[in-house]
Amino acid sequence: MANTAQAKKRARQAVARRKHNTSLKSALRSAIKNVKKAIAAGDKAAALREFRLAKQAPIGAGDQGHGLNLHRAEMKRAPVRRSFNFILAIHKCRRSTFSS
Repeated sequence: MANTAQAKKRARQAVARRKHNTSLKSALRSAIKNVKKAIAAGDKAAALREFRLAKQAPIGAGDQGHGLNLHRAEMKRAPVRRSFNFILAIHKCRRSTFSS
């Protein structure tokens, strides 16, 4: 239990900070799930839209030191980026095959 005014204030700040950090981490996880769902469904437009959102989510969660280390945020985003690039490569291959 905090006894001094400073300790009480720090305890209040910690509660607010924890709430903010958890919301950032949750947004990152949700964005990654949405990209995976769009990729699994084969919807390229939705995958691209969700990928752009997922790409921005870790930046907010990682670069400001809020809740998630920047390196860890990048590690969470990397598998999604690889699978998204794979989908784009397949799409480009199909497009070039059909257009020739």
